Amino acid sequence: MAGLITRSIIHLLVLSIVLEVIVLSDGSQFIYKDPSQSVEARVKDLLGRMTLKEKIGQMTQIERAVANFSVINQYGIGSVLNGGGSVPAPQASPSVWCDMVDGFQQAALSTRLGIPMIYGVDAVHGHNNVYGATIFPHNVGLGATRDPSLARRIGVATALEVRGTGIPYAFAPCIATCRDPRWGRCYESYGEDTDLVRNMTDIIIGLQGEPTVPGAPFVGGGSRVAACAKHFVGDGGTVDGIDENNTVTSYQELVKIHMAPYVDAIAKGVSTVMISYSSFNGVKMHSNKFLITKVLKRQLGFKGFTISDWQAIDRITTPADANYTYSVLVSVNAGIDMIMVPFDYPTFINTLEALVLDGSISMRRINSAVRRILRVKFTLGLFEQPMATRSLNSEVGQDDHRNLAREAVRKSLVLLKNGKMGDAPLLPLDKTAPKILVAGTHANDIGLQCGGWSITWQGSAGNTTIGTTILEGISTVVGESTEVDYQVAPDANYPKGKGYSYGIVVIGEPPYAEIAGDSLNLTIPSDGIQTIQNVCSSLKCLVILISGRPLVIEPYLPMMDALVAAWLPGTQGAGIADVIFGDYDFIGKLPRTWFKTVDQLPMNVGDKNYDPLFPYGFGLSMNLHH
Repeated sequence: MAGLITRSIIHLLVLSIVLEVIVLSDGSQFIYKDPSQSVEARVKDLLGRMTLKEKIGQMTQIERAVANFSVINQYGIGSVLNGGGSVPAPQASPSVWCDMVDGFQQAALSTRLGIPMIYGVDAVHGHNNVYGATIFPHNVGLGATRDPSLARRIGVATALEVRGTGIPYAFAPCIATCRDPRWGRCYESYGEDTDLVRNMTDIIIGLQGEPTVPGAPFVGGGSRVAACAKHFVGDGGTVDGIDENNTVTSYQELVKIHMAPYVDAIAKGVSTVMISYSSFNGVKMHSNKFLITKVLKRQLGFKGFTISDWQAIDRITTPADANYTYSVLVSVNAGIDMIMVPFDYPTFINTLEALVLDGSISMRRINSAVRRILRVKFTLGLFEQPMATRSLNSEVGQDDHRNLAREAVRKSLVLLKNGKMGDAPLLPLDKTAPKILVAGTHANDIGLQCGGWSITWQGSAGNTTIGTTILEGISTVVGESTEVDYQVAPDANYPKGKGYSYGIVVIGEPPYAEIAGDSLNLTIPSDGIQTIQNVCSSLKCLVILISGRPLVIEPYLPMMDALVAAWLPGTQGAGIADVIFGDYDFIGKLPRTWFKTVDQLPMNVGDKNYDPLFPYGFGLSMNLHH
């Protein structure tokens, strides 16, 4: 009897294996391949079928430069990204981007289980890596608008342009609360006040869609992308604003100032969270299990996946990469689910596998990471729609998006001065003036007005992409009989006796990103100061400052008749002419305190010794009555 039962069990097992093989060839009976099943049922089914190697592959993100069909296929790579400036070809068209991403995807789909890879990109002010895409003002400018609905519309447009190149995942938004403008990433922050940053997290709803279940990762279809709130946590609070450095504060202050925006991001359904290079009270965030696992995942209830920053686990040790095994061990055990390796994936994969096999990292921890990654992939619809939607190619740089960016520029401008003491206001400028002088390095340069994270990682001067310069905007708005004379760097004699009605000086910072932008002196480059002096000594002058943050301007303020903070406006420079000539009024308010001297820093609204040149929230208008 016992033998009969045993034979029956064996027979049933064989039958189930045969059935599974039959089903495997067509796939329709697999729960994970059935879109009518719940996301959690699909995740559970797929996770149960995966080997350790397949799970580790899902946790691995590699750079496009080292990705190819065989690598993705052999290792079951779960994610690919491109770093800033890493492109399939110079000035690559949307279809060339799609071809590349689809090629990687075909490799992922040809693996045993056919799990699609997720391709990610830094689309931090529009789809800024792509030639011809719409580049919006950097976040500091959007903070000046105080307009969450504008941020949401920019999210919608950005998602369409990212999808227009076949990409479903954007490493945005940065929801840092920048507390010190000496930080090179301060322009990626909406402002110094936590409440402002919290309000602007509405961009997530634009990128991903309106969530159906608050707090769960959500992406609403093929015209939306998975978003990424970054960098958790305290990236904007480091000592002296030094990038990737140490945020020294109490846990209560960390929560109040830096963590609060993550509560909003999670409520709005953010799919992923990127961990910060920085430390909290000396502990590297990439090794901080308390903050990542206990606080972010358990207390805040984040259900998406966490991702490391670029080579960030290597930097847990000082010097970087001193003990890679330790870096992998503490980062994964701290609760980081996906590692942005991005180049030496064999070492990462082999190291992680060895740590699991020797029990240093539990299978429970691996399963938790992969469950979160798969949850986002299913939610994103990647299993149903893994390939690029080519009909969206035309979204890249389309007119509606450029008009939206121009609107954002208009609303971001902050008028800091309009008329010297006792004089009439200079603005709005006279469109019908016979002759005007436009001067300065930043007046006719798309690259400079876009700043960092534009076409390349650091950004660069010159005609880097398609757009409208500030000078082109001015030339279009003024009357047909107005002569516009442009000089990059006129000497002190040049403006004299030529019959100019006024001068417009456009100067500012060179482009930079991350640590390259750290600055302890925050000065305007000397050629800019020289141009202010040379023009404003002879003419009534408007100075337009292109910068990612407040700079030292107090010594030069008396020379200027008018001053506008234009931040880093992006490709649609005509938004500036729209306002300075009075077609629209100034509505922007400072998202950051404008200090008098750097010795005052850090100085933020609400501080005891608050003595700014211009306070947080300051911004004049021209009181136009159309």
